Amino acid sequence: MSELIEDETLIRRRLMVVDDHPMWIEALSGDLEDDGFEIVATAANGEEALRRARATKPEVLLMDLQIPAPDGATCTEILLDEFPEMLVLVISASGERDDVLRAVKAGAKGYMVKSASPEELIDGVRRTAAGDAVFTPGLAGLVLGEFRRMVTRAEAHNDTGPALTNREIEVLRQVAKGLAYREIAERLVVSHRTVQNHVQNVLRKLQLHNRVELALYAIEQGYHDGDPNAVR
Repeated sequence: MSELIEDETLIRRRLMVVDDHPMWIEALSGDLEDDGFEIVATAANGEEALRRARATKPEVLLMDLQIPAPDGATCTEILLDEFPEMLVLVISASGERDDVLRAVKAGAKGYMVKSASPEELIDGVRRTAAGDAVFTPGLAGLVLGEFRRMVTRAEAHNDTGPALTNREIEVLRQVAKGLAYREIAERLVVSHRTVQNHVQNVLRKLQLHNRVELALYAIEQGYHDGDPNAVR
C-alpha cells in the first residue's frame, strides 16, 4: 500500500529513466505516466544518460547500475556534481552490498531492486520525488549499519564531536526532511549559495561525502525531530 505523502505539492514530477532494457523502460514509464509523472527523457547507456540529463534537467533520475559505460554509479556521481538538487533513485536487479553502498556513496537518494512489485516501485518513486530516502526492505538496515560504522570511525578522531553552528544545525534539520537547497533557502530566507556553503561546511566537519550521507547522519542523530536536546 502506498504511504501517505503529507504535501503532494512537494513531489517533483519531471523524471528521466535510465536502463538498457527498452521493455523495462516502456513498462515503468507507462506506469509512472499513469501516476501523473512526466517522462522528460530516457537513456540506454551512460553516454546517453549524461547527454540527455544535461539537456532536459530532470528533477528525479531513475538509474540502473548495470548500463554500458559509464555505469550508473559513475553517471550518478557526475550528474549530482553538476546538478546537486537532482534526486537519484537506483532501480537495479542487484541487491549486493557493494552495489548498494557504491550507489549511496555516489549520492543516490535510495535503492530499490527490480524484483519489487510495480506498486512498490511506483510508491518508491513517489516517495523519492517527495524527498524521502527509499530503500527496498533489508537494504535500509545494510546502509544504516555501514553508515553507523563510518560515523563511529569519524568520531574516534574527535572525541568532543563536530562543532556545528546554530545555522548549520538548522540547515541540517532541513536536509533531514528531504528539502532541496532552493526550498531550504526559502524557509531560512537566505540565498541558494549560502545554503550550499553551509552544507559543504557541515560535510567537511562531519567527514561525510554527500547529501545522502548527511541526511542519514541527521536522522541517526535526531536532527529530523527538531529537538535540540536530541542533538549533541
